[in-house]
Amino acid sequence: VQLQASGGGLVQAGGSLRLSCVASGGIPTRYHMAFFRQNSGKEREFVAAISHSGGDTLYSDAVKGRFTVSRERVNNTMYLQMNSLKPEDTAVYVCAADMYGTSRYETQYPYWGQGTQVTVSS
Repeated sequence: VQLQASGGGLVQAGGSLRLSCVASGGIPTRYHMAFFRQNSGKEREFVAAISHSGGDTLYSDAVKGRFTVSRERVNNTMYLQMNSLKPEDTAVYVCAADMYGTSRYETQYPYWGQGTQVTVSS
């Protein structure tokens, strides 16, 4: 499966952005998907995950209550609605996929897409 994230940009603190991740190839609707983020000099960090059905979601403590992950099976797209953005949310956001379950751990995900840059100014 191939993954492509988009929707990043520059936003002021307190603002909102919506990221998208389109899956293609294989059988995308069977994949559990996730967003991770990485800022320069830091390790990759789990953000949110969603099951293939969309019925189960996971969030990191850093984004819980501010970010919402969802998916549309008809167009094989996962979304990350990001509200109340903070400067510390600045990072490259990448999406990942796995057939076996949702997880906070990047080693669980064999499929990765290219990222999209999110910059939050103070």
